[in-house]
Amino acid sequence: MAVAAGTMLQGCSKTEGGASGSSEAVSSDAAQAVYVAPGKHDELYSFLSGGFNGQVSVYGLPSGRLLKIIPVFSQFPENGYGYSEESKAMLMTSHGFVPWDDLHHPKLSRTDGQTDGRWLFVNGNNTPRVARIDLKTFETVEVMELPNSAGNHCSPYPTNNNEYVIAGTRFSVPLDMKGGTGDVSLDKYEEEFRGSISFIKVDPEKGDMDLDFQILVPGFDYDLANGGKGPSEDWVFFTTYNSEKAGTLKEVGASQNDRDYLAAVNWKLAAKYAKEGKAREMPANYYHNKMDENSHVAKSTVKKKVRYLLPEECPGMMYLLPAPKSPHGIDVDPSGEYMVVSGKLASAIPVFSFAKMQDAIKNKQFDGEKNGIPVLKYESVLKGEVKEPGLGPLHTEFDGKGNAYTSMFVSSEIVKWKLNDLQVVDRMPVYYSVGHLMIPGGDTKEPHGKYLVAMNKITKDRYLPTGPELAHSAQLIDISGEKMKMLLDFPTVAEPHYAQAIVASKVAPNSTKFYKLDENKHPHAVKKEAEVSVTRESKNRVRVKMTAIRSHMTPDNIEGIQVGDTVYFHVTNLEQDWDVPHGFAVMGANNAETLIMPGATQTLKWVAKKAGVFPFYCTDFCSALHQEMQGYIRVSPKGSNVPIKFSTGKKKQNIPGVASTK
Repeated sequence: MAVAAGTMLQGCSKTEGGASGSSEAVSSDAAQAVYVAPGKHDELYSFLSGGFNGQVSVYGLPSGRLLKIIPVFSQFPENGYGYSEESKAMLMTSHGFVPWDDLHHPKLSRTDGQTDGRWLFVNGNNTPRVARIDLKTFETVEVMELPNSAGNHCSPYPTNNNEYVIAGTRFSVPLDMKGGTGDVSLDKYEEEFRGSISFIKVDPEKGDMDLDFQILVPGFDYDLANGGKGPSEDWVFFTTYNSEKAGTLKEVGASQNDRDYLAAVNWKLAAKYAKEGKAREMPANYYHNKMDENSHVAKSTVKKKVRYLLPEECPGMMYLLPAPKSPHGIDVDPSGEYMVVSGKLASAIPVFSFAKMQDAIKNKQFDGEKNGIPVLKYESVLKGEVKEPGLGPLHTEFDGKGNAYTSMFVSSEIVKWKLNDLQVVDRMPVYYSVGHLMIPGGDTKEPHGKYLVAMNKITKDRYLPTGPELAHSAQLIDISGEKMKMLLDFPTVAEPHYAQAIVASKVAPNSTKFYKLDENKHPHAVKKEAEVSVTRESKNRVRVKMTAIRSHMTPDNIEGIQVGDTVYFHVTNLEQDWDVPHGFAVMGANNAETLIMPGATQTLKWVAKKAGVFPFYCTDFCSALHQEMQGYIRVSPKGSNVPIKFSTGKKKQNIPGVASTK
């Protein structure tokens, strides 16, 4: 019945020229509430995951203006990420060069349980990776692959002072205990498959990540996680499904038990066990890729071992709480006392009490065990249930004023309820089939409870049609009053699974405007035009060290290249001004352009495939004479006697002062 209801709601018929239900849902002052005047800035940054595009989209709130797309796990032709020689290493894994991933969950770093505006951690779900974005530059600076992991979905979750970023596996797999998966019959799922939870240590000053240890856990599917706060800040909680350990047709096999589990892990005790030598060690093979902040060159390190703990050997470290079957979201309220578990097939939302959980552990109110992990009695940890909240509860966030907001996928609505008495007090329809929702800081100790963003899976009739594929949609809702108010629709890039937001004043003042040229440590940087060079290093390799500055490149005439040569163009942007990147592209290049920030050096690799003259040019409009910012490279037949030579023509006298944009 629930599915039928959802299908009906997704299929709402549109009225002429727009969507049904849109006009009556928006109050007359909605436009004023989201209007940001030209030249003015938004109040908040929001970071929406791009899902299957492997990127993060940055929007201003409340305007919904798209500010930037940050490539993380995918190649990005707009700036050459993953194409340039400097950034290719960021996408290296034990599976080779993997230029794509399924990016699900952004999480801001935090200090004392509040967002601190320093870094954004994100996960790659397909080839398990965790990445760190530096919010001074809005660039990906680190990517770490996770061994013994498959489907890095419940990830990444920073603890309250960034001590650890924690990541769990969606798929359990048979581990060969040598750093890979075993060649095991799929009939052996129940006996052989295991999951893992990774504990990534974060350098408190630089943010550098290091995989400290893992916990090997029973072969369930680990879906989502969230960390405790206040009294529960030593704990992290994971929803699990497939406690049946079904290996096929999971839509049936993983729904046999009336309840699955919420896994509660005392991360501080786990770290203590690991430090005290309780952890074992096994071989591993995983990549850790870091971008050097001075040279802007990424380097990969292959790690060959990993430490791990077994729950059955670490008393007090892990417990299981019965939860509605196939639970999805787990969210901890700002006080750290209540854990809300959204069972997407359940008719009620259970709210667990951390204090009662502690009492249940103390009094051994157990209901058996799983793989040596005690299972607590449901009634012993339950505060209560939110009755008849809607259909398909998925995720919950909080406004810091005693209210919780839960997304209902099937009934396409946001439901507001009270934490104290668990009573529903308001509902807001959304269009359509909402997945995640986000309140700025809504997963921290002090939410910024003014707005809520609903991230919807289905768009249908909300925008002008664009063929079979439609944009996904976010909706901004005012939650500052007793009743929710719909303010704004804005299309999103790819599929946002989750988002974070932070007041702009925590980020904007620290934004890098340009890189200092005298601090550029790129091995092929040139700091002035007199230092440029074109050098044949070997029979088939030529290295061009060149510069770009408004409005020419040096050199802009290059000869002596031969068919079959591989030419490396190392372009240094000499500008020392904000918002003046230069792009570089060569005719026939089999990769993307490269976009060079002021003061930085980037490299484009180009193979001369045939004789002739080929233009190169700046791709990013940088000045009135941008169109003139171009040059030529001459390619001669293999074995020709044309010598290497390069130049930039002498400036003519009396350069016309009138800009040319032809």
